[in-house]
Amino acid sequence: MVNPETDSMEDRFREGQTLLVGPPEDAREYEIRDVRFQQGRPIVGLNGVETSNDAEALAGSEVWVLESQVAPLSEGTYYRHDLVGCEVRDAQGTRLGHVTAVEGSLDRSYLVVDEHVMIPLVGGIVVAVDIAGKRVTIDPPEGLIDLNPSRK
Repeated sequence: MVNPETDSMEDRFREGQTLLVGPPEDAREYEIRDVRFQQGRPIVGLNGVETSNDAEALAGSEVWVLESQVAPLSEGTYYRHDLVGCEVRDAQGTRLGHVTAVEGSLDRSYLVVDEHVMIPLVGGIVVAVDIAGKRVTIDPPEGLIDLNPSRK
């Protein structure tokens, strides 16, 4: 069973689709042999994963899709990997750092800036995203930046 981080599960998890399984630097390609959904989560059968031992060896692994299979998103929606590396500035232009990760669930994501500042990824706080220019502009409510331990 996969814990998906996508809002297009039927597109991501279908027979014949290729998945990368494992850490990004060492992932292996698997083709989806069959798929069914249980309680909104996909259960996938992968070619080359034939026994319980094969499946157990993959338990807890990250699952990725090939970049060539990534569809464009609607305006105002971003892939997490596109946000990582973006410079973060406040609305006055003060540089706060770079996005080192995007964490949380799809509906409660936050930017991790320089590995220690957490910024909720919501409208009103994240006011502009320029993927091509690798920049995110935020307008945090008073005290949000100071809540982060390294900023005190």
